Amino acid sequence: MLDQEPDIRSLPTPDIGSHGESEGAQTNGHATVHSIVRAPEPEQVIAVGDHRAGIVRRSLVIADALSLTLAYLLAAAVAGMVTTEPTFAFLATLPLWIGLASLYGLYERDVKRVDHTTADDFASIFHLVTVGSVAFFGGTALFGMEHIEIGAIGLFWVTAVILMAALRAGTRAWFRRRYSFRENVVIIGAGYVGQLVARKLRQHPEYGLTPVGFVDADPKDRWNDLEDLELLGELDDLPDLVSRYGAKRVIVAFSQDSMADILEVTRLVKDLDIQVDIVPRLFEILGPGVELHMVEGLPLVGVRPPSLSRTALAVKRAMDVVVSVAALTLLSPVLIFIALRIRFARKGGGPVLYRHERIGKGGRPFRLYKFRTMHKEFCRGPGFGGEEAEAKFRELMDDPKYRQQMETAYKLTDDPRVTPFGNFLRRWSLDELPQLLNVVKGDISLVGPRPITTDELGRYGTHTAALLNVRPGVTGYWQINGRSNVSYEERVRLDMAYVGSWSVKLDLTILAKTLRILTSNHGAV
Repeated sequence: MLDQEPDIRSLPTPDIGSHGESEGAQTNGHATVHSIVRAPEPEQVIAVGDHRAGIVRRSLVIADALSLTLAYLLAAAVAGMVTTEPTFAFLATLPLWIGLASLYGLYERDVKRVDHTTADDFASIFHLVTVGSVAFFGGTALFGMEHIEIGAIGLFWVTAVILMAALRAGTRAWFRRRYSFRENVVIIGAGYVGQLVARKLRQHPEYGLTPVGFVDADPKDRWNDLEDLELLGELDDLPDLVSRYGAKRVIVAFSQDSMADILEVTRLVKDLDIQVDIVPRLFEILGPGVELHMVEGLPLVGVRPPSLSRTALAVKRAMDVVVSVAALTLLSPVLIFIALRIRFARKGGGPVLYRHERIGKGGRPFRLYKFRTMHKEFCRGPGFGGEEAEAKFRELMDDPKYRQQMETAYKLTDDPRVTPFGNFLRRWSLDELPQLLNVVKGDISLVGPRPITTDELGRYGTHTAALLNVRPGVTGYWQINGRSNVSYEERVRLDMAYVGSWSVKLDLTILAKTLRILTSNHGAV
C-alpha cells in the first residue's frame, strides 16, 4: 500500500472507545487532532532534550531505590527487624538491585521507544523483584543472618512490585508535563508515511517529541492538519537543519531521495549524537511480536505465523473467564446503578441492554451486549424503534457529514440519537461493560480484534480468514495505539498485527494500557 504515495489531505479518525459502535450503524468523521503542539519558528527554537536521557534515567534509578527501600522497611517493621543486620545488608545491596534492573533494560527504554509506558515495564519489574528477592533472602539465610518470616518476604515482594510501578509512573508523568522533556524531531520524507508519523507525534504530546518539519526533495501536499509544518529543505541540508532547529531525533519515513543518499546523510547525523528512527518497509505486516535477528551481520526482521497452540488458547481462555467474573463481581454495584438509571430514565426509559449482531470466531454471528445509550425509539434492530428508527437513520444519512462518517469508520462522533447519560457512558466506555458477559459466554475475548459487522468483513480483504481465526475482543491493539485518531485502514492493520503477534504478555500489556487510557484524557504513564 505504501510503495505508492497517495495524495491524501485528510484521513478519517474513529471515535474514542473500546470496540463498541453505538446502536445502529455509526461512523466517524474527518480528522480532528487534539492537543496539537505547534512547531516553533526557527528563530525561537531552542535545543531541548539535550539531557533528557540522563535525567530520566537518574530519576528512575532514584524511584526504584526508594521503592525497594520503602518496601523492605515495611516488611522489616512487620517482622520487628528494622534495625537488625539484614536491614543494613539490604541497603548495602541496593546498587546490585539497580544493576540488575539495568540488565533488565529498565533504564534505556524511555529513550529507545517513544511510546514506552510503565505498563511495558511491568513484566520486567515482576521478574526483577522475584529474582532479587530469592537472591537476597536466600543469601541472608545462607550466611546465617537473622531469619525473616515468609510472610514478611511476601509482603516485601508485593509492595516492591506495586511501589516500583507506581513511582515509575509518577516519575514519567511528572517529566512529560515539563518542556525540558521535549525533543525536536526532523522527519525525512513528506509523503504519506512521513505525514502519518507527524500526525501521530502531534496527537500524542506525552511522547515528548515535537515535529519541526520535513526534509524531502519531492514532497506531497500537506494534509489539512499539518499545513503549518514546513518543508525545511532537502536531504543535503539535514546536518545544518538538525543544528539550526536543535533537533535530537531524526525519523526516516520513506523519502523520495535515493537510498544511498539517505544512508550517507543518516550516518553523518548519527555521528552527531542524534537518535535516528527508521520506519521499515512493509511495516503494515509488522506487529509487536516481531524480532530482529542476524544472519552473518545482516539484520532480518522476523514475522512469525499467526498460530496459537492449544496450551496458549487454554491460558487465554482461563484468563478471560477469571478476570471477567472478578470484574463483574467487583463492578456489580456500578452495573446495577447504570441499569436502573437507563430503565427508569425520566424521558423514555426502556430496555437496559442493546444487542447488536457481530461476527465471531469462525464467522459465527453472535449478539454483542452493550448498555443502551440511545433513545429507545432511535435504536435499530428487532424489538426496538422499528420504522421510526430506520427513518431517523435515513435522515442522518442524507446529511453528507454523517454519510461520510458511515462510509469511513462505521461510527458517529456526535450522534444526535444518543441520550445525555448515554454520552457520559460512552465517554468513559462504561457502555461496554456488559461485554464481559460475552467474554464469559465465549463469544469474545478480553483482548482481540474489534468485533465487526457482516458489512465490514469486506474491508479486511485478504485478512478476513486470519481475522475469523480468533475471537474478537473487548479491547485491542488498535485502541492503545491511537484511540480517536486511527483511520479505519489503520485499525485493520493494527488488528492484524495483533493476530500475528499474540502472547500472554501482550494481552496483559494491552489490558494495562486500556485501563490507563480509560482513566485519563490522554497520555502515556
